[in-house]
Amino acid sequence: MNCPQDWPEPIVRVQSLSDSGVAVIPDQYIKPSMERPEEFSENTQTNIPIIDLEGLFDDQHGLMLNSSIIELIYQACREWGFFQVVNHGVSPNLMDQAREVWRDFFHMPMETKQEYANSPKTYEGYGSRLGVEKGAILDWSDYYFLHYRPSSLKDHNKWPSAPLALREVIEEYGKQVVELAGKLMKVLSINLGLKEEYLQNAFGGDDIGACLRVNFYPRCPQPDLTLGLSSHSDPGGMTFLLPDHDVPGLQVRKDHKWITVKPARHAFIVNIGDQIQVRGTPISLFLASF
Repeated sequence: MNCPQDWPEPIVRVQSLSDSGVAVIPDQYIKPSMERPEEFSENTQTNIPIIDLEGLFDDQHGLMLNSSIIELIYQACREWGFFQVVNHGVSPNLMDQAREVWRDFFHMPMETKQEYANSPKTYEGYGSRLGVEKGAILDWSDYYFLHYRPSSLKDHNKWPSAPLALREVIEEYGKQVVELAGKLMKVLSINLGLKEEYLQNAFGGDDIGACLRVNFYPRCPQPDLTLGLSSHSDPGGMTFLLPDHDVPGLQVRKDHKWITVKPARHAFIVNIGDQIQVRGTPISLFLASF
């Protein structure tokens, strides 16, 4: 799986740069002045909406019971495009395990991680850059990308075999997050004036598309010059972000201002992606970040 020759330039792991103790970051990570991080004098109380999903569904009968929660999701999507969900049905212990097994992976020896080095053909595996443009400005982060659904794309051989618990944990984590996505897509369908199953069917039905990207942000000696992840919109239908409370920094754009997200305990940050914002197509995404 090690395919470094497919990239336009030699791959440098950001974690290796950080661990080497460099005091000055290489030029290819320095963002143009207009794209660099800024200090914001925002109201510290401002945050994306936090929505408690307890009581939304009767899982035994598959019915939605609480119209007030549906209205809160509608307002959050309309005004923000982002919100956090708590009491969402994904096991808090499983969320913690998912975070920790990936943290353990990124702290394994480099030669072990290099066995899963990715290529630009699929991006699946251990990576440090996106795109094949030579001389591109890069983000200060490494990542791991893999397919979870549909089943035709799922290849456990591309999932790390260590730590030992990783494959088992991510299998169950993916299952529970996909179930949560199905529930929220019913809500979004209703709020769009559509039948409950419309978005689920548009994104693949029972074999809905889903993938996982894990971001790793090593310590940076000049954080004012670069970004862990450049500003972007998510191309999929819906993103579920599992944050690391020890690595703050996620910001969302609203009313021409950047708002720093303050994650709630055991919450998922939900981002409505481009494909639901524009139209339903059979691709979906969930993402975890550490």
